[in-house]
Parts: sequence; C-alpha cells; structure tokens
Amino acid sequence: MFTGIVEELGTLESIDRRGDSARLRIRGPLVTSDAGHGDSIAVNGVCLTVTEWETGAHFDVDVMAETLDRTALAALAPGDPVNLERAMRADARFGGHIVQGHVDGTGRVVSRVEHEHWHVLRISLPGDLARYVVEKGSITVSGTSLTVSAVSGPGEADAWFEVSLIPTTLEATILGGLAHGDPVNLEVDVLAKYVERLLDGRGGGSR
Repeated sequence: MFTGIVEELGTLESIDRRGDSARLRIRGPLVTSDAGHGDSIAVNGVCLTVTEWETGAHFDVDVMAETLDRTALAALAPGDPVNLERAMRADARFGGHIVQGHVDGTGRVVSRVEHEHWHVLRISLPGDLARYVVEKGSITVSGTSLTVSAVSGPGEADAWFEVSLIPTTLEATILGGLAHGDPVNLEVDVLAKYVERLLDGRGGGSR
C-alpha cells in the first residue's frame, strides 16, 4: 500500500521491449537505498515489483502487456522523469490517502491555468470513473495524492476534474512539467468503490 506522497523524482533510464512485456530500468537513489528483491515501488502510481537493483542507483521492473495497455507507462521514453514512492511502512505517518498502486484508468491534461503561487490542472476523466470523484475528495494522479477542487457537472458530455498544485507539488513531482494532452494515470479513492459495492449488495443493485 502507498500514500500518494511522492518520495523522489526518478528517471527512466531504459525500456527493453520483449514482445508483450517490457523491462524498465529506473534511476532512483533514494528509493533504492534500502531496496530488496520483490519490494514494491510505485512508478507514476503503478505498483511494480523490484527484480534487480543497485543500491543508491537504479532498479529494474518487469511490466506485462495488461499494465502497458491500461496505464500511461507505455508513453514513457528514456530520460523521462517519473514519480517514485516506496510501499508504506506500518510505523510511518499516513500523509496522503489509501493508494493501492492499481490504476483505474488514464486521463489527459485538458488545460493548465498558472496563478502566482499555484497552478490548476483540468484532467479528462473516463466516464465509468466519474461517479467516484467528488469535490474535496481524494484522487491519485500519476502517483500523487491530490484533493479534487472541481468536477464536471452531470449534464456535461465529457467528464473532467480539477486539482490545484502548490509550489512543492510543482517542484517535487512530474505534475509540474505536464502540458496539454499529456497522459496521466488515475486511481480513484478505493473507499468509494467499497461503499458502492456494499450498497449494491444491500439494495439489490439499486442506488
């Protein structure tokens, strides 16, 4: 489990494509400082398993076709920055919200409005995820825990949401460099999905 508090901006060093899968090598001195075989590291919000590593340098992960199809990892190129977070320790502070590292879908940056001390990103939202996103609720954007500042109305043809980025987020995550049309990984609040499931069971599928 993760919290969506990005620990380090890493760099994708290489992609070794192997038919229906790929092996990624990612530079991350901090997250590899105590890495071990089989550890989980979230890369742009995708929970991946460490297969090889060099302490204080880089680590390798294998990515299967389904992950490449369902996330924005396939759009990465060598040299691109990536958000990195190690799995949460049981004795650590819970700084963000519950993040599984299981991407629900992808969106794209629709617009970016720059204010003096913060930026506002509007991001497209797959229609089947819109019901889980509420104003002032939590969402994970490429591994970053954020608070939703605005959402599209029920009558709008294309669903979207907005997040406001403070200077720390702009500097410490890949979100600071996103431009119009860039893809992002989205994970909605898992608690909303559990509540929906429970209500379905209680009401026979009715809302």
